[in-house]
Amino acid sequence: MRRREFIAGLGGAAAWPLLARAQARGKRPVVAFLIVGPAPNSTPHVAAFTQGMVDLGWVERRDYEVIYRFSASDVARMPLLAEELVRLEPRIVVTSSTAETLAMARATATIPVVGTVINDPIGLGLAASYSKPGGNVTGILITVDDLPTKLFDLALEVVPGCRSIGTLVSTASPANVRFQRDNEATAAAQLKIARIPVAVNGPEELDIAFETFAHEKVQAVVVYTDPLLFAHRRRVADLALMRKLPTICGHRSNVEDGGLISYAVNVVDSFYRAAAFVDRILKGEKPGDLPIEFPTKLELVINLKTAMALGLTVPPILLARADEVIE
Repeated sequence: MRRREFIAGLGGAAAWPLLARAQARGKRPVVAFLIVGPAPNSTPHVAAFTQGMVDLGWVERRDYEVIYRFSASDVARMPLLAEELVRLEPRIVVTSSTAETLAMARATATIPVVGTVINDPIGLGLAASYSKPGGNVTGILITVDDLPTKLFDLALEVVPGCRSIGTLVSTASPANVRFQRDNEATAAAQLKIARIPVAVNGPEELDIAFETFAHEKVQAVVVYTDPLLFAHRRRVADLALMRKLPTICGHRSNVEDGGLISYAVNVVDSFYRAAAFVDRILKGEKPGDLPIEFPTKLELVINLKTAMALGLTVPPILLARADEVIE
């Protein structure tokens, strides 16, 4: 078994204090990960970060150590895991969701935090500005300008005559709720479509959300990404299929688990880019001086199996634009 896998599997056993004490003695710096999903789902992301570090001259176990905490998409656990990481005194913490970044920022004002998925950092008080965050948090945004319009456009392309769209967010992600409130109305008005926004407080409300969509006769549903909806993405896909509702999603994992289409930031690429932040911080730069960066790589993923189950024909021009088609 590889050492990284062994450490990840210990889940808080004796290895963690040993690593912290080793760092305190001036040995290899420790980079901690607070990751939203379970370990298997995170493998490509961590591998991309590791490759990014190699490309910058850092070799794991030779130049730095890694420890992990997996929240399994449980928002309630994130503050506890953040406090645990603070006690271990890593040199840097890398996070994989806005909720985790918030949890770390609330747990420490001194340990640098590099977020690979950050939404509305200024509105949430994580940064003073994109160009000079000023605190202990920096990283890469998960949103792009006019995203609701792009997601609504996809619904119009794949659903003939679509004039009403539901949108689903979780209150566990206040940035997404604010994003839904502040950006969708403008997008819907521009495209002359009706929108039915629904926010859920927990997984038990997903059935009610889709009952609302069915009652309001929406023709497609936009699903934003946050820890709750990520954890229950298969349930979301099943509920949508039961009601013959196409889903336009903000993360490719939704489509891999039965959603119809995703148009989203390539998070694996963001993990690779996070290595550059870690490199600069390890060399002495302050996170508050490192500008928060915009995403540069987006991908369009289409699930043809889901399209067939919905009785939809995906236009060839849309298939030609796709980065990946699941058949």
